[in-house]
Amino acid sequence: MHQPVENLEKPRRFYKTATVEPVAVGFEVRLDGRAPKSPGGRRLEAPTEALAEAIAAEWRAQGEHIDLATMPLTRLAYTALDGVAGAREATAETIASYAGSDLVCYFAEAPVALVSRQEAAWSPMLEWADTELGVALVRVEGVMHRAQPSQSLQRARALALEADDFALAGLAFGAALFGSTVLALAVARGRLTGEDAFALSRLDEAFQEEQWGLDEEAAQRTAAMAREADMLERWFRALGAG
Repeated sequence: MHQPVENLEKPRRFYKTATVEPVAVGFEVRLDGRAPKSPGGRRLEAPTEALAEAIAAEWRAQGEHIDLATMPLTRLAYTALDGVAGAREATAETIASYAGSDLVCYFAEAPVALVSRQEAAWSPMLEWADTELGVALVRVEGVMHRAQPSQSLQRARALALEADDFALAGLAFGAALFGSTVLALAVARGRLTGEDAFALSRLDEAFQEEQWGLDEEAAQRTAAMAREADMLERWFRALGAG
């Protein structure tokens, strides 16, 4: 019998058990007692037992073949281990750059219904970023870019660098997903759920969908991004459980 085409490049599952063991710093995922390696050759470890267990659960859930597309926590762990660990400054700069054009700063000029919705949803987040985080961002009306205060961007960068590699990876992922450093920080600090942050990030799109409807391709893309937002919340919750 021929294998399905989608399985041809996926490795066969080679292990029976996926467990978690404490190590010198953090917790290690082990497959039949041996740690899998990241693409960069690093052992698959996490700073908290809760996150390591969540990652191990993804490995346990695999069927005959290993499909990394169904393992978002594992993929983000690999990013933390291979990408962020050796590029913390650059990652923090990327997060600060998202603050420089943060989605929640850009309010529409019309229609009134959309502006009112943005006001109710985004203004509290800007106030929270200012009062709780010290990241004071300027509200903009329209789509033309406006530079944000340099001290605010430096503060966003500093907040990013306070995070460990795994939290920093989550912040970078969230800033890109939401188009907003403010929303990523809000999820990281438990101010928003992943679901709520995603809803705020696509407030404009949701408004347009109410007017014109939603096609199937856009609906699938939105659903995939919603799953990523949920994963990000689980990521930060597990990191905080250590």
